[in-house]
Amino acid sequence: YLMDTDLEKNNLSDRQITHNLYGGNWENRMKQEYLLGIGGILLLQHLGISKEIYHMNEGHAALISAQRLADYVEQKGLPFDVALEVVRSSSLYTVHTPVPAGHDYFDEELLGRYMGHFPHRLGISWQEFIDMGRTTPGSSEKFSMSVFALNTCQEANGVSYLHGVVSRSMFAPVWPGFFAEELHVGHVTNGVHLPTWASPESQAFYKKHLGTDYVSRQADESTWAAIEHIPSDEIWQLRSQLKENLLHYITHDYRKRWLRANDGSANLPEGLDCIGLNTLLIGFARRFATYKRAHLLFTDLDRLSRLVNHPDRPVRFLFAGKAHPADGGGQGLIKHITEISRRPEFEGKIIFLENYDMHLASKLIAGVDVWLNTPTRPLEASGTSGEKAEMNGVLNFSVLDGWWYEGYRPNAGWALTDKTTYHDQQMQDRLDAHTIYDMLEREIIPLYYDKEGKSYSEGWIHHIRNSMMYIAPHFTMRRMMDDYYDHFYKPLSQRQQAVNASSYAMASEIVEWKKQTAAHWDEMQILRVNASGFELRTTNTDVIQSLEVEIDRGGLTAGLKVELIVASDDNQGGLTLAQSIPLELVEQSADSRWQKYHVDCRLKNPGIHRVAIRVTPHSALLPHQMDFAYVRWAAL
Repeated sequence: YLMDTDLEKNNLSDRQITHNLYGGNWENRMKQEYLLGIGGILLLQHLGISKEIYHMNEGHAALISAQRLADYVEQKGLPFDVALEVVRSSSLYTVHTPVPAGHDYFDEELLGRYMGHFPHRLGISWQEFIDMGRTTPGSSEKFSMSVFALNTCQEANGVSYLHGVVSRSMFAPVWPGFFAEELHVGHVTNGVHLPTWASPESQAFYKKHLGTDYVSRQADESTWAAIEHIPSDEIWQLRSQLKENLLHYITHDYRKRWLRANDGSANLPEGLDCIGLNTLLIGFARRFATYKRAHLLFTDLDRLSRLVNHPDRPVRFLFAGKAHPADGGGQGLIKHITEISRRPEFEGKIIFLENYDMHLASKLIAGVDVWLNTPTRPLEASGTSGEKAEMNGVLNFSVLDGWWYEGYRPNAGWALTDKTTYHDQQMQDRLDAHTIYDMLEREIIPLYYDKEGKSYSEGWIHHIRNSMMYIAPHFTMRRMMDDYYDHFYKPLSQRQQAVNASSYAMASEIVEWKKQTAAHWDEMQILRVNASGFELRTTNTDVIQSLEVEIDRGGLTAGLKVELIVASDDNQGGLTLAQSIPLELVEQSADSRWQKYHVDCRLKNPGIHRVAIRVTPHSALLPHQMDFAYVRWAAL
């Protein structure tokens, strides 16, 4: 449902709220997120739509939780703490970027101007409300929509495996006492909608060879196995047709659009008419954020000139994209590339196509031979443009980041390592640029032109065949939705049904457990840690080590989880979890106040580690440890 404030009944300032996704001041951004979150829930109510699960696509939608909380308090008469359990049990937050600019933080004064009435509606104080959006409650931090989403959603996920790892590290400060590796933040790798991004020619090709019902079976690798037996010349015909479509578009339709947009007064990029159908085309088109590193190809212009001016193996580079209106660095990159493309040695060989939109994108992702992506690791959350190209038999050449970290297969595309060699980003950029040139010169260009008297290279077709068979089926939206259903929607649906049953009895039970545990947590004492003979420095993983911990629970009735935590330095000033070894309750007093825990264990990873005892409250009612992140530490 598209929400739009540009209506005659609204005043002029309100009509402008939805004019631009980006741009404007922070107050307009606050209005947009108020409209999206709170207005979005009100819209669904007006339409009579009620669902089990509410999925926040990025923190910008986090205020849906505020409105849902208010509804449960005001309409159902639930106490705030109970309403929070109900809302959390039915909410999922998906984070899309590790880049700080993608997470919104609002000053307390601005937040209060729009959300100041909500604490009264919820029956809590302003301090309690604003602390829900702070990494450190009680501090003077700005209100983070992402933190508010994490605190009001039971589950959270990144949009690729590697992005899930990065997100856990990014959000670790929200749950002090736990390591990033332990957090409940998962991942579902993005996929693309095959019927939208596979060209009509590609879809006809798939229907012919995979079956007319291939769309319903698209996420099954066995569906694509038939590509193994398709004659090479048919695959080449498909790729040739898609390239011809692209070249026709940029020499006819694009030319008309350009001249119309520029009133016929601007110079059209040179060389659009001179690109041969058998020329290797490499495409780079996306949002021009600086971390995408579009500049890498231009770090050695002499070497680049030799590539594009080779008499027998010509290469042409097509660039397109837009920068954020406030991103001067991204705009500068576009200007830099455009200026280089106008130099005599690069005219008609490096071409920047302006006015990037979905129509131009659909032609580019299907018509080029190679899709190039060069993000700064690990800042590429997913990178779906390469997946769109994938659906058309285009080969990917990218850093092992985002989806390509999972998607890359040997002999089905090319990859730069996911490892960072230099902490100095400029040195890393130079290394990556050298690697790109080297792989183009030694692998990609020779493979494309190794035709052995044919009109195409069998080796190139072999790569395309492998790419279609072993990569494409795993990056469709069908697979993505299956993953969301299996990993999040279904478990959340079952959880919220249990929490809501019998007039929210389980939610009330959880709240009572948390209140009792919080009230008596400070009474719990770790009396003794018996680590006699425990070797903190060992080179022998076969040594069985014994450990005992005695605890006085005081008035605490909650179950306890007692662990031996072994951590290692991460070489960046922090710690990474090496082992988490649970201790077993072996003895206790009649009233269960005094308890002894014991473990016999073998330590992994010989070397020097940091070792401590961690005690946390435990209840089968909780979905995960971070749901109630109380922690007590004891040294050995």
